[in-house]
Amino acid sequence: MVKSLFRSFSLLVLLGMLSGCGLIDAFYLPPPEDTAQELFEAGNDAMREKDYVSASNYYSRLKDNFPFSPYAVEAELSLADCYFLDEEWGLAVDAYKEFESMHPRHQAIPYVLFNIGMANVNGYPSIDRPTTQIEEAYSYFRRLRESFPTTEYAQVAEEKMVECRRLMAEHDLFYADFYFRMERYTSALLRYKHIIQEFPDVPEVHAHAVEKAKAAFVKDSEQQAEKTREQREGSWRDWFKWL
Repeated sequence: MVKSLFRSFSLLVLLGMLSGCGLIDAFYLPPPEDTAQELFEAGNDAMREKDYVSASNYYSRLKDNFPFSPYAVEAELSLADCYFLDEEWGLAVDAYKEFESMHPRHQAIPYVLFNIGMANVNGYPSIDRPTTQIEEAYSYFRRLRESFPTTEYAQVAEEKMVECRRLMAEHDLFYADFYFRMERYTSALLRYKHIIQEFPDVPEVHAHAVEKAKAAFVKDSEQQAEKTREQREGSWRDWFKWL
């Protein structure tokens, strides 16, 4: 009887200890990590809610912690989409480029090329800034049109190429007109000539440059003649002063 009671008491103590360990674990051990699927689904939920910051965090964690997961490739593309939709144009370009370099044969490559071009166009700050981004956008749209001509993105890419050419021409025209207003006619004339030679495919800008080039040529000729006259008369004045 005593032994039976002792065994029962020992069992109760053991169960209490085990229960206590469970409580300790609940309070002090770190929670289990999310699985790749859980991170992917959480990212998708955040995307639907347009919470792009949270979504990019979920996709980044999946990408870093589960690089060989079947969800990893989709997470990489979704991460780039997050940046694009959040108008983080530079981050979007980098993420899409990384995706292309890692998965050059993926079926989404036409979409990726198109979005690289669009992110560059959307991120272009203003017409007075260097057109490096626009030139890169143009090159990606051209690649898309040439490499994937039958895709749904090819026709739109061709339209965007026209837009890129217009932006590049307007950039040069902005500075040509600026030099003209500042009466720096030689510089203005050089810019107008460049536009005439390089952008015949942008009719409005080309026509404006032709007309302004004529005016700049006349103004530049008058300005150069005035400089020559001033130099000649200045030398004669110096001569008479010497006498």
